[in-house]
Amino acid sequence: MPLKIIGSGLGRTGTHSLKLALEHLGYGKCYHMVELFQRPQGLKYFKQAERNEQVNWDELFEGYASAVDYPVARYFKKLFKFYPDAKVIHTVRDSEIWYQSASETIFWASKPYSLRILKLAVHLPFSREARRRIPVLLYNRKLSELEFGKNLKDKKKVIERFNYHTKEVIASIPQEQLLVFNAEDGWKPLCEFLNVPVPSDPFPKSNTREEFINNVYTIGSGKFLNTNTSY
Repeated sequence: MPLKIIGSGLGRTGTHSLKLALEHLGYGKCYHMVELFQRPQGLKYFKQAERNEQVNWDELFEGYASAVDYPVARYFKKLFKFYPDAKVIHTVRDSEIWYQSASETIFWASKPYSLRILKLAVHLPFSREARRRIPVLLYNRKLSELEFGKNLKDKKKVIERFNYHTKEVIASIPQEQLLVFNAEDGWKPLCEFLNVPVPSDPFPKSNTREEFINNVYTIGSGKFLNTNTSY
Protein backbone atom coordinates (compact mmCIF):
# COMPACT_ATOMS: atom_id res chain seq x y z
CA MET A 1 0.00 0.00 0.00
CA PRO A 2 1.64 3.28 -1.06
CA LEU A 3 1.90 6.13 1.41
CA LYS A 4 -0.89 8.65 0.98
CA ILE A 5 0.57 11.25 3.33
CA ILE A 6 4.18 12.23 4.08
CA GLY A 7 4.98 14.41 7.08
CA SER A 8 7.95 16.68 6.45
CA GLY A 9 7.85 18.58 9.75
CA LEU A 10 10.68 18.16 12.25
CA GLY A 11 10.20 16.75 15.73
CA ARG A 12 8.47 18.92 18.34
CA THR A 13 6.27 20.64 15.74
CA GLY A 14 3.17 18.61 16.61
CA THR A 15 4.13 15.50 14.69
CA HIS A 16 2.68 13.08 17.23
CA SER A 17 -0.56 15.03 17.39
CA LEU A 18 -0.65 14.86 13.59
CA LYS A 19 -0.12 11.09 13.76
CA LEU A 20 -3.12 10.72 16.06
CA ALA A 21 -5.19 13.09 13.95
CA LEU A 22 -4.53 11.17 10.73
CA GLU A 23 -5.36 7.88 12.39
CA HIS A 24 -8.58 9.36 13.77
CA LEU A 25 -9.53 10.58 10.29
CA GLY A 26 -9.41 7.01 9.01
CA TYR A 27 -6.00 6.93 7.33
CA GLY A 28 -4.96 3.78 9.13
CA LYS A 29 -1.69 3.41 11.00
CA CYS A 30 0.76 6.32 10.84
CA TYR A 31 4.51 5.65 11.01
CA HIS A 32 6.34 7.77 13.60
CA MET A 33 9.68 7.66 15.41
CA VAL A 34 7.91 5.61 18.08
CA GLU A 35 7.41 2.83 15.53
CA LEU A 36 11.11 2.80 14.71
CA PHE A 37 12.09 2.39 18.35
CA GLN A 38 9.62 -0.45 18.74
CA ARG A 39 10.67 -2.07 15.45
CA PRO A 40 14.41 -1.28 15.22
CA GLN A 41 14.84 -3.48 12.15
CA GLY A 42 13.44 -0.56 10.15
CA LEU A 43 16.65 1.41 10.76
CA LYS A 44 18.37 -0.22 7.79
CA TYR A 45 16.04 1.54 5.33
CA PHE A 46 16.86 4.98 6.69
CA LYS A 47 20.58 4.20 6.66
CA GLN A 48 20.23 3.19 3.00
CA ALA A 49 18.53 6.53 2.30
CA GLU A 50 21.32 8.41 4.07
CA ARG A 51 23.85 6.63 1.85
CA ASN A 52 21.76 7.52 -1.24
CA GLU A 53 21.12 3.87 -1.95
CA GLN A 54 17.93 2.50 -3.44
CA VAL A 55 15.34 1.96 -0.72
CA ASN A 56 12.33 -0.36 -0.76
CA TRP A 57 10.07 2.08 1.07
CA ASP A 58 7.03 -0.11 0.43
CA GLU A 59 8.64 -2.82 2.53
CA LEU A 60 9.31 -0.47 5.44
CA PHE A 61 5.85 1.12 5.37
CA GLU A 62 3.84 -2.03 4.78
CA GLY A 63 0.53 -1.59 6.60
CA TYR A 64 0.93 2.19 6.96
CA ALA A 65 -0.89 4.87 4.96
CA SER A 66 1.08 7.82 6.32
CA ALA A 67 4.46 8.59 7.87
CA VAL A 68 5.54 11.59 9.95
CA ASP A 69 8.30 12.81 12.29
CA TYR A 70 11.95 11.85 12.21
CA PRO A 71 13.64 10.13 10.46
CA VAL A 72 10.90 10.43 7.80
CA ALA A 73 11.14 14.23 7.67
CA ARG A 74 14.83 14.13 6.74
CA TYR A 75 14.09 12.06 3.64
CA PHE A 76 10.94 13.82 2.50
CA LYS A 77 12.37 14.48 -0.98
CA LYS A 78 13.27 10.84 -1.52
CA LEU A 79 9.90 9.74 -0.22
CA PHE A 80 7.98 12.18 -2.40
CA LYS A 81 9.92 10.98 -5.43
CA PHE A 82 8.96 7.40 -4.53
CA TYR A 83 5.33 8.38 -3.77
CA PRO A 84 4.67 11.27 -6.20
CA ASP A 85 0.90 11.18 -5.64
CA ALA A 86 1.19 11.58 -1.88
CA LYS A 87 0.15 14.71 -0.04
CA VAL A 88 2.78 16.37 2.14
CA ILE A 89 1.91 17.91 5.49
CA HIS A 90 4.60 20.16 6.91
CA THR A 91 4.05 20.88 10.59
CA VAL A 92 5.45 24.20 11.83
CA ARG A 93 5.83 26.01 15.13
CA ASP A 94 7.20 29.32 16.36
CA SER A 95 10.96 28.84 16.14
CA GLU A 96 11.74 30.20 19.63
CA ILE A 97 9.13 27.98 21.26
CA TRP A 98 10.27 25.05 19.14
CA TYR A 99 13.90 25.47 20.20
CA GLN A 100 12.99 25.50 23.88
CA SER A 101 10.87 22.38 23.45
CA ALA A 102 13.52 20.59 21.37
CA SER A 103 16.24 21.42 23.90
CA GLU A 104 14.22 19.78 26.67
CA THR A 105 13.28 16.69 24.65
CA ILE A 106 14.87 15.54 21.39
CA PHE A 107 18.21 17.29 22.04
CA TRP A 108 18.17 16.03 25.62
CA ALA A 109 17.57 12.49 24.33
CA SER A 110 20.44 12.70 21.83
CA LYS A 111 23.17 13.52 24.36
CA PRO A 112 25.66 10.63 24.46
CA TYR A 113 26.56 10.10 28.11
CA SER A 114 23.53 11.11 30.09
CA LEU A 115 21.55 9.41 32.83
CA ARG A 116 19.05 7.86 30.38
CA ILE A 117 21.88 6.09 28.49
CA LEU A 118 23.18 4.70 31.77
CA LYS A 119 19.68 3.53 32.69
CA LEU A 120 19.37 1.88 29.30
CA ALA A 121 22.73 0.17 29.81
CA VAL A 122 21.48 -1.34 33.07
CA HIS A 123 18.82 -3.21 31.12
CA LEU A 124 21.12 -4.44 28.35
CA PRO A 125 22.16 -7.77 29.90
CA PHE A 126 18.53 -8.66 30.58
CA SER A 127 16.55 -7.17 27.70
CA ARG A 128 17.01 -8.14 24.07
CA GLU A 129 14.71 -5.27 23.07
CA ALA A 130 16.84 -2.72 24.93
CA ARG A 131 19.94 -3.96 23.10
CA ARG A 132 18.17 -3.73 19.73
CA ARG A 133 17.18 -0.12 20.39
CA ILE A 134 20.68 1.21 21.08
CA PRO A 135 21.49 1.65 17.33
CA VAL A 136 18.29 3.66 16.86
CA LEU A 137 19.19 5.94 19.77
CA LEU A 138 22.68 6.47 18.36
CA TYR A 139 21.30 7.10 14.88
CA ASN A 140 18.87 9.63 16.30
CA ARG A 141 21.83 11.46 17.80
CA LYS A 142 23.62 11.40 14.45
CA LEU A 143 20.57 12.81 12.67
CA SER A 144 20.33 15.68 15.14
CA GLU A 145 23.94 16.58 14.34
CA LEU A 146 23.39 16.27 10.58
CA GLU A 147 20.30 18.45 10.73
CA PHE A 148 21.35 21.08 13.25
CA GLY A 149 25.12 20.77 13.74
CA LYS A 150 27.10 19.33 16.64
CA ASN A 151 26.58 22.33 18.91
CA LEU A 152 22.90 22.09 19.75
CA LYS A 153 23.33 24.94 22.24
CA ASP A 154 24.04 27.35 19.38
CA LYS A 155 20.47 28.61 19.35
CA LYS A 156 20.89 30.99 16.43
CA LYS A 157 22.44 28.37 14.14
CA VAL A 158 19.96 25.65 15.13
CA ILE A 159 16.98 27.95 14.47
CA GLU A 160 18.48 28.95 11.12
CA ARG A 161 18.62 25.30 10.12
CA PHE A 162 15.13 24.71 11.44
CA ASN A 163 13.79 27.54 9.27
CA TYR A 164 15.85 26.39 6.28
CA HIS A 165 14.17 22.99 6.41
CA THR A 166 10.77 24.66 5.99
CA LYS A 167 12.05 26.68 3.04
CA GLU A 168 13.35 23.48 1.43
CA VAL A 169 9.99 21.80 1.79
CA ILE A 170 8.07 24.72 0.29
CA ALA A 171 10.53 24.95 -2.60
CA SER A 172 10.46 21.19 -3.30
CA ILE A 173 6.79 20.17 -3.10
CA PRO A 174 4.10 21.32 -5.57
CA GLN A 175 1.81 23.83 -3.90
CA GLU A 176 -1.34 21.82 -4.56
CA GLN A 177 0.12 18.80 -2.71
CA LEU A 178 1.49 20.68 0.30
CA LEU A 179 -0.09 21.88 3.53
CA VAL A 180 2.00 23.99 5.89
CA PHE A 181 0.21 23.18 9.12
CA ASN A 182 0.28 24.51 12.66
CA ALA A 183 -1.40 22.07 15.03
CA GLU A 184 -2.73 25.02 17.02
CA ASP A 185 -5.08 25.68 14.09
CA GLY A 186 -6.88 22.42 14.73
CA TRP A 187 -8.95 20.29 12.39
CA LYS A 188 -10.21 22.81 9.83
CA PRO A 189 -7.13 23.40 7.60
CA LEU A 190 -6.11 19.75 7.83
CA CYS A 191 -9.55 18.44 6.90
CA GLU A 192 -9.95 20.96 4.07
CA PHE A 193 -6.60 19.88 2.64
CA LEU A 194 -7.54 16.20 2.85
CA ASN A 195 -11.13 16.83 1.75
CA VAL A 196 -12.64 15.02 4.72
CA PRO A 197 -15.31 16.07 7.27
CA VAL A 198 -14.23 17.90 10.42
CA PRO A 199 -14.63 15.61 13.47
CA SER A 200 -16.62 16.72 16.50
CA ASP A 201 -13.82 15.53 18.79
CA PRO A 202 -11.17 18.02 19.91
CA PHE A 203 -7.94 18.02 17.94
CA PRO A 204 -5.41 15.73 19.67
CA LYS A 205 -2.66 17.28 21.76
CA SER A 206 0.00 14.75 22.58
CA ASN A 207 3.64 14.11 23.50
CA THR A 208 4.21 16.79 26.11
CA ARG A 209 7.69 17.15 27.59
CA GLU A 210 6.70 14.86 30.46
CA GLU A 211 5.20 12.27 28.10
CA PHE A 212 8.30 12.39 25.90
CA ILE A 213 10.66 11.80 28.82
CA ASN A 214 8.53 8.96 30.20
CA ASN A 215 8.47 7.38 26.74
CA VAL A 216 12.26 7.58 26.47
CA TYR A 217 12.65 5.68 29.73
CA THR A 218 10.01 3.14 28.70
CA ILE A 219 11.78 2.53 25.41
CA GLY A 220 15.12 2.31 27.19
CA SER A 221 13.79 -0.33 29.57
CA GLY A 222 12.95 -2.58 26.64
CA LYS A 223 9.22 -2.25 27.23
CA PHE A 224 6.74 -1.39 24.50
CA LEU A 225 4.75 1.83 24.38
CA ASN A 226 0.99 1.85 24.09
CA THR A 227 0.40 2.88 20.48
CA ASN A 228 -3.39 2.68 20.67
CA THR A 229 -4.79 5.07 18.09
CA SER A 230 -7.48 6.49 20.37
CA TYR A 231 -6.87 9.78 22.14
